[in-house]
Amino acid sequence: MAQPGSDSSTEFETVFLAHYAQVLGLLTRLVGNRGQAEELANEVFWRLSREPHELLFADNVAGWLCRTATHVGIDAIRKSSRRKHYETAAALEGERDGGGGPLEDVLRRENRGSVQAVLSSMKPAQAQLLLMRAGGASYKELSAALGVAAGGVGTLLNRAEAEFRKRYLKITRNKEKL
Repeated sequence: MAQPGSDSSTEFETVFLAHYAQVLGLLTRLVGNRGQAEELANEVFWRLSREPHELLFADNVAGWLCRTATHVGIDAIRKSSRRKHYETAAALEGERDGGGGPLEDVLRRENRGSVQAVLSSMKPAQAQLLLMRAGGASYKELSAALGVAAGGVGTLLNRAEAEFRKRYLKITRNKEKL
């Protein structure tokens, strides 16, 4: 390994190349999805880049990377679990609103499936924002849950709604073509 005082970007690149495959393998086994694991591995190395430069020269950089990757992977699993909980709660709420005849039931189930597909394809924070707002959460509650300023919730909500609308229309148009 290079000594302190050498070019830090070169040293970071050396550490990245030496340990990326190991971090990616650990995360892939942990989350079970290579695409998600690649995103999480990028986050691990981004965190490393934010650490003091001396960590790159430490003998335990591999241990730090594995420990950080494990924490990042577990956090991702927890977020996914919470997201599934919100989606299930939203689906159950929709069932309670039911009524009407068999045709309406079929259409409602189909619509619910489309909504769940769209929510699961969106960024978790956007899906959470929409679900919480649909559940009656105030801007203050949304702000606290997402860790953003209350003044920014409206903008985030508008963006999430626009993204949902775009994805929903795309899915429903594709179903109509069938």
